[in-house]
Amino acid sequence: MSDRFETHEHDVLIIGAGGAGLRAAIEALGQGASVGVVSKSLLGKAHTVMAEGGIAAAMGNVDAADDWRTHFGDTMRGGKMLNNWRMAQIHAQEAPDRVRELELWGALFDRTEKGQILQRAFGGHTHKRLCHVGDRTGLEMIRTLQDRGVQMGFDVYMECTITRLLRDGDRIAGAFGYWREHGRFVVFKAKSVVMATGGIGKAWPITSNSWEYTGDGMALAYEAGAELMDMEFVQFHPTGMVWPPGVQGILVTEAVRGEGGILRNKVGERFMERYDKQRMELSTRDVVARAIYTEVREGRGTEHGGAYLDISHKPAEYVKRKLPSMYHQFLELADVDITKGPMEVGPTCHYMMGGIRVDAETAQSSLPGLFAAGEAAAGLHGANRLGGNSLSDLLVFGRRAGLAAAKHASTTPASAVDAAQIDEAEHEALAPFQQKQGESPYAIHRDLQDSMQKLVGIFRNKEDLERSLGEIDKAKKRLGRVSVEGSRLYNPGWHLALDLKSMLTVSEAVALSALAREESRGAHSRIDFQKLDPSWGAKNNIIQRDGEAMKLRQENVPEMPDELRSLLAEEKGETARRG
Repeated sequence: MSDRFETHEHDVLIIGAGGAGLRAAIEALGQGASVGVVSKSLLGKAHTVMAEGGIAAAMGNVDAADDWRTHFGDTMRGGKMLNNWRMAQIHAQEAPDRVRELELWGALFDRTEKGQILQRAFGGHTHKRLCHVGDRTGLEMIRTLQDRGVQMGFDVYMECTITRLLRDGDRIAGAFGYWREHGRFVVFKAKSVVMATGGIGKAWPITSNSWEYTGDGMALAYEAGAELMDMEFVQFHPTGMVWPPGVQGILVTEAVRGEGGILRNKVGERFMERYDKQRMELSTRDVVARAIYTEVREGRGTEHGGAYLDISHKPAEYVKRKLPSMYHQFLELADVDITKGPMEVGPTCHYMMGGIRVDAETAQSSLPGLFAAGEAAAGLHGANRLGGNSLSDLLVFGRRAGLAAAKHASTTPASAVDAAQIDEAEHEALAPFQQKQGESPYAIHRDLQDSMQKLVGIFRNKEDLERSLGEIDKAKKRLGRVSVEGSRLYNPGWHLALDLKSMLTVSEAVALSALAREESRGAHSRIDFQKLDPSWGAKNNIIQRDGEAMKLRQENVPEMPDELRSLLAEEKGETARRG
């Protein structure tokens, strides 16, 4: 029973302390709710700090012609019209207010000469729209939100991993987890739970994502019965560091291209002319990532299998002022001075457009009392996310999730958590210690990453995807025999064994959805179905648990109202031609 374990009770429990989780916490606190925030790592270490380029919001400070309608249109076209239109509308309309709020709470932005928030160009955006703090925007966002939350008084549970959501009948009742340091279990009782756990990048070997990104939130929601959506759409950021090996995958912000960086292959050609003559380096991420991949595959790649990104034609002082983090990152990690020579970059697994299916207005999942925001939620970005939209997504839907979670908690009686669920969660978490001479979690993880990279990467086909599902099935059987040594104190092998369950769940969902979608759209590219198929343009892949099996079905994308459709009408033909 829960009284055997340390127990905490809150109205709203938020899992994840990045931008979405903190913004949700601030909003729920503002409604008078008791709020607990669970963080897998330390407060301030969330992956949001790695977001460099800026926050996309149509404020019109640099380009006066910009407004929410243009931002909405860019987001829908970037997502190849698969987006939940209402989420895209809310996002475009509310983003400027969320940025002003951050400023009010003490965020320091770069400024125009008139003293307004400066905005820069970014791939896929019609106007200069990204509000930024040099190339350290995410860090400033986390600092600001954290200070605000601490001042308002939320309870933070750091270095704590959640392994199961608890239910009371068909609604959420809390969560079960353990302290990473000493391995003791902890029970959280809550009327509402907000998932803000980020993405799934650690299922691939080359990723810009931090170690926490093992798909926990999506897997926990799936296990509890919530629906996942659009899981085939995994964004490979075109520019991660490719050399030296120790830094492989670390992000090179799109701001380098926004500030005038040029991509060349090993023979010095500015190859983006071949792939998007109009937008060149500032094309959408899916196009640039595939362009670099294609150049490498066709033998025009750089020495270490990437492309050269060069901003050294700009004055050194300009580069150091506009891109301070990039300058230091390359100098310290790769011994390259980017003011004097090019960076070597290549695609890196970066962002998950899919995730927990949520309602546009409230961010509630299909499971009552379970909400999701940020990268853990699906819908806003459709088939491909535009740069900068992730940070405004965190703010807009983090706020809405916190608000709806607090309202739900205020009208919901306290939940009952039955002992059987807790006993089962404890038994499952301890199982790896019971096996002697079993499988190593490190070997399973390495093989999973290897097969995801080779079979479910930037380009996919039926044969590879079917093979990957077979490999995932083998890995699941191996996970049943996983064995860890030592005690529960500081045991990274045990942590990985538990994370693997989440990674295998999301990997299967990605491969299953990718196999079903027989077309190429946005970040999902099929070699055997290279064209965009209009009949698929109106369908989302939905994943749900059915007993022990993962079931997939298609549902129609919500119908867009005429007044929004007319905003997109004039460019629709062009979008279809571009694919």
